Amino acid sequence: MGGAFLAAAVLARVGSRIGLPTIPLFILAGILLGPHTPGIVLVADPHDLEMLSALGLVLLLFYLGLEFHLDDLKAGGRKMALAGGTYLALNVGAGLGFGFALGWGTSEALVLAGVLGISSSAIVTKVLVDLGRIGNPETRPILGIIVVEDVFLALYLAALQPILSGAESLSAAAVDGGKAFAFLLLLAVIARFGTRAIGKLIHTRDDELLVISFLGAAVLVAGVSEWFGVADAIGAFMVGLMLGSTTSGERIRKLVHPLRDAFGAIFFFAFGLSIDPGDLPTVLWPVLAAVAVTLAMNVLAGLAAAKVYAFGPRATANISTTLVARGEFALILATMAAAAGLDERLSPFIAGYVLVLAVLAPLAAGRSHWLARILPGGQGRDDDRDRSSDGDSSRGAGQVPVPA
Repeated sequence: MGGAFLAAAVLARVGSRIGLPTIPLFILAGILLGPHTPGIVLVADPHDLEMLSALGLVLLLFYLGLEFHLDDLKAGGRKMALAGGTYLALNVGAGLGFGFALGWGTSEALVLAGVLGISSSAIVTKVLVDLGRIGNPETRPILGIIVVEDVFLALYLAALQPILSGAESLSAAAVDGGKAFAFLLLLAVIARFGTRAIGKLIHTRDDELLVISFLGAAVLVAGVSEWFGVADAIGAFMVGLMLGSTTSGERIRKLVHPLRDAFGAIFFFAFGLSIDPGDLPTVLWPVLAAVAVTLAMNVLAGLAAAKVYAFGPRATANISTTLVARGEFALILATMAAAAGLDERLSPFIAGYVLVLAVLAPLAAGRSHWLARILPGGQGRDDDRDRSSDGDSSRGAGQVPVPA
């Protein structure tokens, strides 16, 4: 495990020098040092890190819940819902169609719909910060789309779990789905109306006791969620949603951050351990086709969002390229698919797809002006909105809430 941490850290340090995000590098470390690659093998059996990997996944979604607020949806109004809904309709719809076109099966197509449809909030946020675009006018709709995606993800995983669990009949699937949504509804009601009581229960001045309390709550509810047919990650997300609105929310965010980073790295590393590089060539063409579909859908979604907000070509290009990245959510779906015994080609496909887009997205976002030139109106002189999208973060910095 120590070797896994250090290997991931070394690759991430090297990658940061050339502007690459950490997620694909953690996966690459697992691939290079796993049982399927010649040379040093740090972990011969990926199952040895199974519990730590699960904890990493729980902490990733728990932190996302801490950062998410229902007020974010209200503040964005109709424009954010319209832009986010359009993005999901284009990308999830294209992913579902692509999945059926591959012919791997209905369950596999449903997994691919989520894989191709949902951006990586971690990579998107990192790109915005690294490129100095926090104060740009198009940043708010970008983050708004991510908020809408997070809500969709919670509902989608809850709906997908009974299907992947292999219910014996339609009625059994309906019962499993009803049980899952009833549990989710209970958590949502507690999050909406029980914040004050939860805040009193969790509050303590001792950081040690606070860490033990929120970690125990997140892991316990994640485990209970699985028993009700809800993905463990979504249970952790709901706990984060509850605790994020309490008086201890800000302290919890600071205290959980290093835990999320450490065990999140193990989650990505462990996923890399399960990938056989020899399988990647067998899915090369589907991966490239999926990347092309994603790029095309993001351009269309960028145009749609820009029309809603009346942006020019430069802001449109920034939206299109920044949201391209796929990462942690795709890997969550890959983990669920592997546990359900779906087509063995899914894991290497998702790994290759995530690796390509996680590397391509920061590079494309940094060169979004190339795309702006070929968009409608891009040949002419930039308007005021476009000039404000050139990466100058001095105007309005700090006015846009940035999810981690």
